[in-house]
Amino acid sequence: MIEVMRRAEIKAAQGVCNIIEGLKDLPNVLSVLAERVGNLNNLTDVGRITDINKVTLKRYYRLLQMVFLVVEVPAWFTSKEKRLAKSPKVYLNDTGLSCYLKQLTQEDFMNNRAKIGPLLENFCLMELKKQATWHEIKPDIYHYRTQSGSEVDIVLEGHNKHIVGIEIKASTTIKKSDLSGMKSLKEIAGSTFKKGIVLYTGEQAMAMDDDIYDLPINSVWEI
Repeated sequence: MIEVMRRAEIKAAQGVCNIIEGLKDLPNVLSVLAERVGNLNNLTDVGRITDINKVTLKRYYRLLQMVFLVVEVPAWFTSKEKRLAKSPKVYLNDTGLSCYLKQLTQEDFMNNRAKIGPLLENFCLMELKKQATWHEIKPDIYHYRTQSGSEVDIVLEGHNKHIVGIEIKASTTIKKSDLSGMKSLKEIAGSTFKKGIVLYTGEQAMAMDDDIYDLPINSVWEI
């Protein structure tokens, strides 16, 4: 009986040590993930940077998902198309927290617009996820990426399998070349593709191609 109690005490002590270790490691894992918002999930790379073993890192990652700090967006693909990436993309539920973890200031954004892109994508995604919960269609949310690198940030798919592609650009102007990912999605989706939207920091709404439109970023609340 004494031996059983001793083993239980040792196991409980080990559990406490694991919790304490997690309190130290979890913020570090979250900071590394903040640097990767909008990118494909790559826990191997995160483990290399944080020096956390694979099993422990997966446990931490699932915990961050369970408390809604980390959000995964699955890949959109069809069974007929073999060239599409199937890994999910990673985002943080709070874009402000992501800015804090990346130690970004307003001056950083003013001096380097390239830093805005991933965070703007993170913000728009989370706003659309909120709207999807109360919208009558309640679309599923995916991302699109081919193995050759063509991509669309967000794909909304209704229960009727109709899809809308949404690309987010931290730019005041959009070029035809910026539509390559959307055109790739349109080609593969075929008749299920209903509309492509490029949200950008300009002020004009305009048609760029058949069924593909540029809209100011504040239109995210009107989609």
